[in-house]
Amino acid sequence: MDLVIRDARVIDGSGGASYRADVGIRDGRIAALRRPGEPRPSGARTLDADGLALAPGFIDMHAHSDLALLRDPDHSAKAAQGVTLEVLGQDGLSYAPVDDRTLAEVRRAVTGWNGDGGDIDFDWRSVGGYLDRLDRGIAVNAAYLVPQGTVRMYALGWEDRPATRQELDRMRELVAEGLAQGAVGMSSGLTYTPGMYAPDAELAELCEVVARYGGYYCPHHRSYGAGALEAYEEMVTLAREAGCALHLAHATMNFGVNKGRAPELLTLLDEALEAGADITLDTYPYTPGCTTLVAMLPSWAGAGGPAAVLERLRHDATAERIRHDLEVTGSDGCHGVPIEWDTIEISGVSDPGLASYVGRTVAESAQQRGEEPWTTARRLLVDDGLGSTILQHVGHEENVRRIMRHRVHTGGSDGILQGDKPHPRAYGTFPHYLGHYARDLGVLPLEEMVAHLTSRPAARLRLPDRGLVKEGYRADMVLFDPATVAAGSSFEHPRALPVGIPYVLIDGRFVIEDGRRTDVLAGRSVRRTPVR
Repeated sequence: MDLVIRDARVIDGSGGASYRADVGIRDGRIAALRRPGEPRPSGARTLDADGLALAPGFIDMHAHSDLALLRDPDHSAKAAQGVTLEVLGQDGLSYAPVDDRTLAEVRRAVTGWNGDGGDIDFDWRSVGGYLDRLDRGIAVNAAYLVPQGTVRMYALGWEDRPATRQELDRMRELVAEGLAQGAVGMSSGLTYTPGMYAPDAELAELCEVVARYGGYYCPHHRSYGAGALEAYEEMVTLAREAGCALHLAHATMNFGVNKGRAPELLTLLDEALEAGADITLDTYPYTPGCTTLVAMLPSWAGAGGPAAVLERLRHDATAERIRHDLEVTGSDGCHGVPIEWDTIEISGVSDPGLASYVGRTVAESAQQRGEEPWTTARRLLVDDGLGSTILQHVGHEENVRRIMRHRVHTGGSDGILQGDKPHPRAYGTFPHYLGHYARDLGVLPLEEMVAHLTSRPAARLRLPDRGLVKEGYRADMVLFDPATVAAGSSFEHPRALPVGIPYVLIDGRFVIEDGRRTDVLAGRSVRRTPVR
């Protein structure tokens, strides 16, 4: 063996009871799994697990590391958590497939999520080209979803209208090409422009393509607030009619209107599952959400793209219409709920000169300046070129716990790595599940929680050799201390690294060793072979 891990407490990802074993690794795969009393494997190197638990590497089903993996070879934000695979291309907006115009527009649209990427050579345009770029060597493995909003931007721009037949055929071609080149499915951001302009009939045609290639549809659906249950039901119906597997992104029930309503969502899902639907979901183990400030605006304000948004914000009469939709009507960007400025905390800005806003709610900054909150928000949107990120404090703990217990639940950080004060989920999601929710609160037994973070997402991704500690499987694994594992990150110190995770391996190579990041770049793209 290249490496033997002695006397580990193996939590194999199946959800079954843990057991003691020696684990041997050869050529990047698990080559031996020997319980007490069986012949012990020998190897060029031996590591005594010394009471640590050995689990499959964690799979982040909702990541926003699309540029971070290229820009930051260290990427300890995820590697130190034990994440060995991230799923990118989320919420319908990412960097492939594109042409030159679309690339410039999407970079500007999601600068609050990923930064502008000005230090990156964008030498790809296709999904395959982006995956090839990842294959040059990255910190952790990555899979990719074709982003429906980017596809729509490519085919017809930022117009708020149904696609023509010719435009829809072009979108179908782009989705098919992305899946053929290795994407695992398609995402949507149905509260983000321009993807939100697509009617269900248009989405259904794209989902039919996804289904043909054996992928899954991952929507950020049309509302997590007012009308949330109806929005979930819309996605379930759409996917079933298209014959497409469905994975619900960051499946929360937020805002005051949804307090205590998680059981209604789970009943909806259970009924669909019992009727034969193929559904999974992911959540992050925190109550606040995180997005961009511009995402709160009504969809009509986003027509035409970022430049048009800024023009509308500078026009007093149009800006007043936006304010009315936000504060009185409840804009679709804010999930149909009138915005509460004391729940909107600025977590990051693109312009360092605006750093005084960070860490304060819009209401607090407005009070400090002696003005109305909308005046403050409008100025920040314009001055920061729409690049500001926010924490939105609208979640409910009882909903978070109830949903994470469900049998189709998986873990996703939804981690935005930009900003001076990012959401701590970017650095802490997986140890927070293991330490706070499994060990401290007992929401799920540790073995079952590990299954939620490993084998279940691997099954959704249809990966035949990941997600379990099993002979023949890839040696993507994490060693952690069940007694001490915890998120180091907090809302006060969001970039603190976890504790209790001293070893992480990808392809049998240590990316975290003795609690420190090595220089190993063992990550590559994970592509699905399309089903035709």
